[in-house]
Amino acid sequence: MKKLSIIVPCYNEQETIDIYLQEMKQVESNMSLEFEYLFVNDGSKDETLVRLKEAANKYTNVNYISFSRNFGKEAALLAGLEAVTGDLITVMDVDLQDPPELLPEMYEKIEEGYDIVGTRRSNRVGEPVLRSFFAKKFFQVINRISDTEMVDGARDFRLMTRQVVDAILELNEVNRFSKGIFSWVGFDTYYISYENRERSAGETTWNFWSLFKYSLEGIINFSEAPLTFATLVGLGSCIISILAMIYFFLDNLVKQNPVPGWPSLVCIILFLGGLQLFCLGIVGKYIGKIFTEVKKRPNYIIKESHCKRED
Repeated sequence: MKKLSIIVPCYNEQETIDIYLQEMKQVESNMSLEFEYLFVNDGSKDETLVRLKEAANKYTNVNYISFSRNFGKEAALLAGLEAVTGDLITVMDVDLQDPPELLPEMYEKIEEGYDIVGTRRSNRVGEPVLRSFFAKKFFQVINRISDTEMVDGARDFRLMTRQVVDAILELNEVNRFSKGIFSWVGFDTYYISYENRERSAGETTWNFWSLFKYSLEGIINFSEAPLTFATLVGLGSCIISILAMIYFFLDNLVKQNPVPGWPSLVCIILFLGGLQLFCLGIVGKYIGKIFTEVKKRPNYIIKESHCKRED
């Protein structure tokens, strides 16, 4: 019997763990697969770890890893991918926004020959309007400026073969953006659409600012377009400045008028200075990524784990 490993990142999810397992156990009983659950406690401040210990004592196929602090969802995903042993691997959110009942259909597609079966939301009902707007714009922008295509509304919830996961683990970069990595490795992929769902319990820890920063990480990790933009802005400003100098020189030569406009001159200087700082910030962001990579610090540190292994 094939083994299905389920990676479940958790951060302050004490209210959702039991609900999630109840739903998953119903799906598990209807599938001819051996299930392995790996919860990754990403430095939660609530009783998440306590709930995970209770679940591990109750169910023989429930394992967990607990970080020494909060390292972020990307680190949690990587830790899960490195630890699981299944023939098939999936990533799910514990809040049930990833519908467990899709797993049988996803497995059928894998049996048909697909390497990855992903999921995508067909709508964003229930989300704040502003967040939905910027989420759509993010996918439009990233697909224009990156060679790696990302499907609008795609979730991390996807079923993958062991070959796909092994390919993902070969990418040992510190700055990780899983949605892009899942697409970058290629393989035959099929997407299943579903309507957006609300959380089963608790409150999300993803606010607008954290999602905005996460989207910037994706753009920088999978596109050099911001550097090209900074170069074009600098070149454009230089050309405009040269043309302006020629114009004012000829205007003064023909009309014999001194060049007026100290206030406008100050505004121009401030504008160009702002552009320079903006472009320098873009370059600095990429240099910061390089700095993080060359330090070679681990993506996460495990404080405690409970992983049963078959001999």
